[in-house]
Amino acid sequence: MEGIFRFDTVNEYNLLNNHETLHPLVSVIDFSKANPRTWGKEKKVRINYGLYCIFLKDVKCGDIKYGRNYYDYQEGTLVFVSPGQVMELDNDGLVYQPKGYALVFHPDLLQGTSLAKTISEYNFFSYKSNEALHLSERERQIVLDCFAKINYELQQSVDKHSKKLIASNIELFLNYCARFYDRQFITRENVNQGILEKFEEKLNDFFSSDKPLRVGLPTVAYFADALHLSANYFGDLIKKDTGKTAKEYIQCKIIDLAKNMIFSKDKTISEIASELGFKYPQHFTRMFKSETGLTPNEFRNQN
Repeated sequence: MEGIFRFDTVNEYNLLNNHETLHPLVSVIDFSKANPRTWGKEKKVRINYGLYCIFLKDVKCGDIKYGRNYYDYQEGTLVFVSPGQVMELDNDGLVYQPKGYALVFHPDLLQGTSLAKTISEYNFFSYKSNEALHLSERERQIVLDCFAKINYELQQSVDKHSKKLIASNIELFLNYCARFYDRQFITRENVNQGILEKFEEKLNDFFSSDKPLRVGLPTVAYFADALHLSANYFGDLIKKDTGKTAKEYIQCKIIDLAKNMIFSKDKTISEIASELGFKYPQHFTRMFKSETGLTPNEFRNQN
């Protein structure tokens, strides 16, 4: 059986976890205060959040799934959820005592703050499977300190400074998370290297098949999906590892292939463009000149 639950307000989530609503748009949750959790007899639970949620769980409470894949999720990891995301929880209908903490806030909290302009830059809110943030003990303490500062402000009387201070502390916390993810990309270099190798392999497979003729130019999302990663996590990983964005990496591959095909003189420029996945030859010419400074014909004549 499968149950579906939806939380669109901070108060709804506070009620689930036995928390007083100190502010209608933001809350810091201590899950130890919640009653033992049961989602009924359903073995699979789908939870739709209308909130930004960051979970720091200290107990195994079922496997969390997003889309087709499971989170790389253990004790002491952070998981990020943005409004509109649906999480799936496999808990076999068991009752368990949640432990850990969460920061939840409504999108309306950001209105009129600097964070409203930058929230989309925190790509980890769109990460999917095998992409949770694994914290060291020191990093975990920094997270808890950030939560404590936000909770302290929630305990104060609301005044004209409240919203700005709360949003600023959330932004500080998210900036720490960005730093921790950068560290994780480095410390998991062996895993990342394997992904880069698989990306290169899939690039070669794509262009050695008839897929360019059938589906056109490959996208970052295409390769991310093939590697069971979110587009944002995949893009961030490739950028950290190569210095190029995933899109730039794909374009470099296309240009390298194009140079070899142009140099051979066996095909017309239009035929080359079509075989590489370009719908219109002029789009190929524009990209080639942008990358090399020469049109395909100029490159052919020069060589």
